[in-house]
Amino acid sequence: MIRSFMPFFQWFAATDWFMRMGPRVMPKFDRVLRPLARGRLLSGGPMPTLVLTSTGAKTGLPRSTPLACRPEPGGALLVVGSNFGHDRHPAWSANLIRTPEARVGFGGREFAVTAVLLTGGERAAAWPGLIEQWPLYSRYTDKSGRQLRVFRLIPMH
Repeated sequence: MIRSFMPFFQWFAATDWFMRMGPRVMPKFDRVLRPLARGRLLSGGPMPTLVLTSTGAKTGLPRSTPLACRPEPGGALLVVGSNFGHDRHPAWSANLIRTPEARVGFGGREFAVTAVLLTGGERAAAWPGLIEQWPLYSRYTDKSGRQLRVFRLIPMH
């Protein structure tokens, strides 16, 4: 069902209005929807999401952010610092660079992860799959004028 709406979601997410308003609207929408679904509804499907809880780079306080992700074989998750195509990297990405240990809520469970910023060949290898899943990352890259940060969140066992 959700998959049939993907062309609409991708069109809508590419509009200038959404790119401007998305950072204000989507976290509020997610805060309402996620508890109702107990974290499960948005974990599967064409655009899975997680909640990343990182340590604030400036404050040292926990910061929770809903993010689209791409699950990988073996349990790691890829996340992209698109920031809806804005010219600055999202704050959560600076948090992970400063303190790579974080927590993730995904698939109805919560677990500790270590974040690795992908560069060079690792980033190049991951990028096509991310674009396949969410083609708008290309538009966000063009609009922002920066290379979007890509992190691999590796579960700590």
